[in-house]
Amino acid sequence: MPASCFPGLLENPLSSLCMHVGRRSSSCCLPCGPSCLFTGNLTFGNKTVVFSSFPETRVEIKESVRGQDIFIIQTIPRDVNTAVMELLIMAYALKTSCARNIIGVIPYFPYSKQSKMRKRGSIVCKLLASMLAKAGLTHIITMDLHQKEIQGFFSFPVDNLRASPFLIQYIQEEIPDYRNAVIVAKSPDAAKRAQSYAERLRLGLAVIHGEAQCTEQDMDDGRHSPPMVKNATVHPGLELPLMMAKEKPPITVVGDVGGRIAIIVDDIIDDVESFVAAAEILKERGAYKIFVMATHGLLSADAPRLIEESSIDEVVVTNTVPHEVQKLQCPKIKTVDISLILSEAIRRIHNGESMAYLFRNITVDD
Repeated sequence: MPASCFPGLLENPLSSLCMHVGRRSSSCCLPCGPSCLFTGNLTFGNKTVVFSSFPETRVEIKESVRGQDIFIIQTIPRDVNTAVMELLIMAYALKTSCARNIIGVIPYFPYSKQSKMRKRGSIVCKLLASMLAKAGLTHIITMDLHQKEIQGFFSFPVDNLRASPFLIQYIQEEIPDYRNAVIVAKSPDAAKRAQSYAERLRLGLAVIHGEAQCTEQDMDDGRHSPPMVKNATVHPGLELPLMMAKEKPPITVVGDVGGRIAIIVDDIIDDVESFVAAAEILKERGAYKIFVMATHGLLSADAPRLIEESSIDEVVVTNTVPHEVQKLQCPKIKTVDISLILSEAIRRIHNGESMAYLFRNITVDD
């Protein structure tokens, strides 16, 4: 079977798409958007998603799925909670209809940024993983999880695909003088990802370290946890060592960016204030052009306006999350299509083929 292609796979964020794979299904062409071609024995499932006047979601499967493999393609629009509930209800409806396997294709996995315990919060990503397993999903295809350890939250297989080959190809083809570029990590946490890009492109590496001021978000990162308790009773024989609060040095750039193109790489670009601040620092250090590359372009709130008014020359994201409105507001935002790798993953899982080819030349830190 030839490789499959989904040019419009991620262009319908309003509801889940459901494909079922029968054991003797005939070849067909799937209209997954304005133009889409899939060569194989996959067919669109007939289902109905109803949003009643009272805010509840009801899903009805219109045909038999007994003993079949089901692929639910769910992009995450701005209304994240509605999309999650729709996915859960649809998976449970397919489970109770005796589907053999239910595979969720979720390009951007929601709540992935809430994968660590902070003070008295909760690890919401683990909760969502448990809910998906309970609803009936047996496999998930996603892309660039915020933390790779999230795969351990699931009790079933998770294929965490990478967008870096597509972004690297964009750098090589769309940035004429990319040999004079340097890959930049806007924080030490992103240094491993930036190093992976730099090694494959054979470019230099720079890391922005420190902070300009202590923001409210920084205060909530656990440096002052646990909170001080007044009149706390302490056992006379228990003397704990003094815990020093974290203090970051002033912003510095480790690496030479003078007279070069700076390419900031990350997995998610949501609130762009940190990217804008990084761009300003790089301009002060002599970078003459600044690109921002990320897999998931959430671009919340005033992100398009801030990008348009900033020193950033171009923001390049993939189409894992719909952002057509943001592109209309800011011409600096460019999109890289990654639907090809998702469709190839679907084909390989359906045919029982190895997924190793999709992870070739991918490092552990990517």
